[in-house]
Amino acid sequence: MKVLFASVALISMGTGALAQSHPLTVQMSCYGARELVSVHGAIVLNTSPTTYDRYVAAGGRCELGEVTEPAWVPTADTHQCPIGYRCVSRTIRSGN
Repeated sequence: MKVLFASVALISMGTGALAQSHPLTVQMSCYGARELVSVHGAIVLNTSPTTYDRYVAAGGRCELGEVTEPAWVPTADTHQCPIGYRCVSRTIRSGN
């Protein structure tokens, strides 16, 4: 019985972490969303209740082998707010 209780406790702790949400861009102004990225340098934001991504203020926040690309997100006051950048894998072009 103790094993069952411990298992249930561990499972419920794990689902709490999954339920944590990030700020939702469509509930803030474009300026507010850009400020969050600027102040934090890198932050995960939800762009809808089911989608999210990591946004950065500058390339120094990307992993080795990644480069920045401009990112736009929907906010309460605009459909395409220039929020900062996303880190994407650098693609190496072949000579073919």
